[in-house]
Amino acid sequence: MTHSRALASMHVAALMFGLTGIFGKLAQAGPLAIVLGRAFFAVLALLVFARIFSRPILLGVTRVRLLQLAGCGLLLGIHWLTFFHAVKIAGVGIATLGFASFPAFVVLLEMLLWKERPSRMDMLKMSLVCAGLVLVAPTFDLNNSATTGLLWAVLSGFCFAAVSVGNRYTSGDLHAVQIACWQNIVILVCLLPFSVGAVADMAPLDWLWIALLGLFCTGLAHGLFVASLSVLKARVASLFFALEPVYGILFAWYLFAEQPTLRMLLGGALIVSALALVQRSPKPA
Repeated sequence: MTHSRALASMHVAALMFGLTGIFGKLAQAGPLAIVLGRAFFAVLALLVFARIFSRPILLGVTRVRLLQLAGCGLLLGIHWLTFFHAVKIAGVGIATLGFASFPAFVVLLEMLLWKERPSRMDMLKMSLVCAGLVLVAPTFDLNNSATTGLLWAVLSGFCFAAVSVGNRYTSGDLHAVQIACWQNIVILVCLLPFSVGAVADMAPLDWLWIALLGLFCTGLAHGLFVASLSVLKARVASLFFALEPVYGILFAWYLFAEQPTLRMLLGGALIVSALALVQRSPKPA
């Protein structure tokens, strides 16, 4: 893969990640059915990528490593459930921006669990995220759907931060496609007993949206991201994740007429700025 193709692949991956909330909004099914379907189709796509990368999903997976992957998989499932719940009650824009708070939680978790003292830059990122969330929330009335949706989205961001920190310390030498595949298998196994009825009642069109969500926004996006890392440095590739809330808001504005307010745009700008600062921080390639 050439450098230009790697950059193009990362743009496509960011676009796919940004469409996550859109497909969740289009599907009329509840969060349980959406997450179960997403995990199912993601596993299919990731198994194909594992074949392409010649990386059997069992390679290097010990019993201890499997337990670690299961823990991260549970957190990933909660992240998805809370995110799609936020989408349903508050819209794509607020849900995406609330989820984008995860960099602040990464700093907090690493400080609490591994005693990593935050730098001044880390404190600046956290301050930007907190200020952005204050601006995004139209009111702090818990009876307001926008406020409760934002809180669910922030919880989603916390769970994603926990997954990120967990993967950092438990993934070892496993390939990223292996990690994603096993975590999606865990989600599939855990939700199946509770979601059979919801899945059976899904409209045919919902299957299409959820299939696109699993195949493109999870399987394809993750595969392109991993493939790009063979050419791009990690800190360069991860810059593109700052585009996810931007794409999400723009698509929601165009498709669902979810026009962002000035406060929401200002808050989103602060959160995206924090994301960009996170990716610009020194880190190994």
